[in-house]
Amino acid sequence: MARISFSYLCPASWYFTVPTVSPFPRQRVAFLGLFFISCLLLLMLFMDFRHWGTSLPRDRQYERYLARVGDLEATDTEDPNLNYGLVVDCGSSGSRIFVYFWPRHNGNPHDLLDIKQMRDRNSQPVVKKIKPGISAMADTPEHSSDYLRPLLSFAAAHVPVRKHKETPLYILCTAGMRLLPERKQLAILADLVKDLPLEFDFLFSQSQAEVISGKQEESDAEAPQELATGRRRTVGILDMGGASLQIAYEVPTSTSVLPPQQEEAAKILLAEFNLGCDVQHTEHVYRVYVTTFLGFGGNFARQRYEDLVLNETLHKNRLLGQKTGLSPDNPFLDPCLPVGLTDVVERNSQVLHVRGRGDWVACRAMLNPLLARSNTSQASLNGIYQSPIDFNNSEFYGFSEFFYCTEDVLRIGGRYHGPTFAKAAQDYCGMAWSVLTQRFKNGLFSSHADEHRLKYQCFKSAWMYQVLHEGFHFPYDYPNLQTAQLVYDREVQWTLGAILYKTRFLPLRDLRQEGVRQVHGTWFRLSFVYNHYLFFACILVVLLAIILYLLRLRRIHHRQTRASAPLNLLWIEEVVPMIGAEVGP
Repeated sequence: MARISFSYLCPASWYFTVPTVSPFPRQRVAFLGLFFISCLLLLMLFMDFRHWGTSLPRDRQYERYLARVGDLEATDTEDPNLNYGLVVDCGSSGSRIFVYFWPRHNGNPHDLLDIKQMRDRNSQPVVKKIKPGISAMADTPEHSSDYLRPLLSFAAAHVPVRKHKETPLYILCTAGMRLLPERKQLAILADLVKDLPLEFDFLFSQSQAEVISGKQEESDAEAPQELATGRRRTVGILDMGGASLQIAYEVPTSTSVLPPQQEEAAKILLAEFNLGCDVQHTEHVYRVYVTTFLGFGGNFARQRYEDLVLNETLHKNRLLGQKTGLSPDNPFLDPCLPVGLTDVVERNSQVLHVRGRGDWVACRAMLNPLLARSNTSQASLNGIYQSPIDFNNSEFYGFSEFFYCTEDVLRIGGRYHGPTFAKAAQDYCGMAWSVLTQRFKNGLFSSHADEHRLKYQCFKSAWMYQVLHEGFHFPYDYPNLQTAQLVYDREVQWTLGAILYKTRFLPLRDLRQEGVRQVHGTWFRLSFVYNHYLFFACILVVLLAIILYLLRLRRIHHRQTRASAPLNLLWIEEVVPMIGAEVGP
């Protein structure tokens, strides 16, 4: 065994030696181990990246599928982390209550609340509708709370009782209420604010019951779609109810230079919404063109059309001495009703007898005056400015009457194709009323179709067609319009956007709570611990440090080896005389 001796110019009894072991065998083992571990890590990274690159689209699709399936499952009301919210849509023909829920915010200030529609034990959406509209309470506003009681009782039975006091309630009234005088609107809302809190424990105050503008209604209906970048793009919305019509779509932040008059109109009709939980977070800022047209809904448009026909017919009778429409034997031939259908139009003391002649093309021509268009190229219905639409790079969804007109009777709902729809509508209008009623009895139409739909389908299809192509200037062959009632198996309502907007500041509460938990939590809760790529990087850094340390030891050893030769010679020179002295006489 080799020895190293140390001499400090001390007495001979202080000399001592220490054994040494060459580090080279250990270095070989260490280097082999490091090489094996490095190769293993590189192989794991290679396989991981390969798997990530080949299966990412499928994984994302599968995750979206799971999310979609999860949305259709019954809501777990036993989960204490779920929050709930209620929105009552008080429309022109009826009122509906929607129950929503969302889990605790994920802690990312750039994300919205994950709000979904609640589903009962049978996985059906928790929603209830009553008729007529709340505007029917105009002359008896003291009964407004009684009118809404069935809806709120229905919601109270589905939301866990322990959550009632923290569940916000929003009562939002639309077109039907907007048609009432303001004093009658205020009387109805006052009764709701006064009486409902006495019976229900939901979070409800005066600011949570209102008559919203058409701009609010359609902006809330903007349908977001998630992009890979995290910023959500939007699709345009077309919605036709009984009394009103709405259009909404996102517009670029920079618009072309407009004349001063049109620029003022554009500012009024463009709304900017920040759905982020803080005004500093601009990832969820949407600039939306939104317009509502009172009186342009399907039922109200029919009333306007009947008024037009009545006035024009009676005026011609007076001028020409005719008696058209004054008796069933001499009816007015209405091109917007199926062939042979008889009807009566009554206005005050005036009566007009009509009979359908089923001419869809003539019906369209008669509807043009009701569009009230101006000669301005940027004007749409009623002479209102319309922000330009990039029809080559846009997508729209049509709800309510757009879907009913295409699906309930014609059975071509979904992807809209103008020529196909026109042909189907024209064929329907040309059928005899007796044939249509027989088909209805045989169940050849949608289960949602009723006699009212059969009667006015010819008119409403012509009205929808004219509004879309002549009013909003959609090309006749526009390919990116989808008429729908459900999107991804979920009913799309503006109420979802409304509660999303109303609750946009709630994540701040969860973020603050999350911050407190992180201050008192352990280091193990930090998210980077779960990032395996960072974990691999840390291992490589540690291995590199070990390698550098071993290399340093090797250099030190070489230095000691080079210095050991003179040291050994010095030891021999000093020790040999001493040995000679000991053996002398």
